[in-house]
Amino acid sequence: MLVDEQGPMLCLGNKLTKCLVPTLARHFVLFQSHKPHFLAVHCQEVGGKNYAESMSHVDSFVKELLSSDAMKEYSRARIYLDENYKSQEHFTALGSFYFIHESLKNIHQFDFKAKKFKKVVGKETCSETLENTPTLEKEKFPQDYFPESKWSRKGFIRTRWALADCAFDLVNIHLFHDASNLVAWEKSPSVYSGTRQKALGYVLDRITDQRYEKVPYFVFGDFNFRLDSKQVIESLCSTATMQTVRAADTNEVDKLIFRESDNDRKVILQLEKKLFNYVNQDVFRENNGTSLLEFDKELSVFKDRLHELEISFPPSYPYSEDSSQGKQYMNTRCPAWCDRILMSPSARELVLKPENEERSTVYDNIGPNVCMGDHKPVFLSFRITAGAGKPNANKHKCCVVQ
Repeated sequence: MLVDEQGPMLCLGNKLTKCLVPTLARHFVLFQSHKPHFLAVHCQEVGGKNYAESMSHVDSFVKELLSSDAMKEYSRARIYLDENYKSQEHFTALGSFYFIHESLKNIHQFDFKAKKFKKVVGKETCSETLENTPTLEKEKFPQDYFPESKWSRKGFIRTRWALADCAFDLVNIHLFHDASNLVAWEKSPSVYSGTRQKALGYVLDRITDQRYEKVPYFVFGDFNFRLDSKQVIESLCSTATMQTVRAADTNEVDKLIFRESDNDRKVILQLEKKLFNYVNQDVFRENNGTSLLEFDKELSVFKDRLHELEISFPPSYPYSEDSSQGKQYMNTRCPAWCDRILMSPSARELVLKPENEERSTVYDNIGPNVCMGDHKPVFLSFRITAGAGKPNANKHKCCVVQ
């Protein structure tokens, strides 16, 4: 989030995965160009797949970041890192970074245990057992939400802030992935889509229950939303014939091969559990892949509870991790808009208020032509007009600082 002289301007950023250090550094190169006053960065898979070995590097990087010249004008910070990988019951590998510019004089954070706002002073980093941190709520999804994974690191972290006479929640989220392309292809919508719907509904119910005053909320992270696999494959391969290859020992489907009916029966798509090898990747990049947005349906279930600005960037996953192939997708999954910034109807009113100049609101990706890891981060920057939360706007009882 960003804030300028006319009122707070906010910049929300996501996502950081395996290559946390270089990716986060590139986040801040972009954010500096927007000159944010309040900056929120949500990370998933902090420490990467080899978190036990690499978590110490995350701590070192955070210390260097806080003391760097790039951040010298940010006099306050709150960093929450779920690093307790030895706790299967609680570990989510989520990380939430919040930086406040020195020019922003009046910002408060909510204490969920004391049920009141407290002024944000200084810089603090919290890690290990975030369950005991009063300024956030953190949950890992129950095991039965995704039984295919024996130890999933999926969940959410919620914080609440007050500035410009307005309170709002920021929710860092990581939903379940597609375990198999073949299973995702079996029906429309896929079984995985149903699992994500259940988990996201759980989060929304949790952050809008009766325990606290309801406020506008922003939910951003890796939703793992996928295109409807069955429908998109039927569209891409509408004139092709399909060959089914089964495993010799189990007779289970091992591979699907789609061939053109003519043109020497050229293979246009090979589909396996972790292979999505389509002949023409340009379809996912041309015009930012917008022709495929009709198959992006998972958010429609929540159309009354969640809104999103118009998508004007290509699918955010799965990009090649080869540093020389910044625009190339890996042939592992069908490209999709996994990484999103969503908001409640009341939050959308904050973002799109008439006072906001169109040029001040930007929803885009980061590093379109360079390698950022397998996910391409996305960001939303906008301005909150001073006094936006006053009566007849978005004023809430919890905005009253005690």
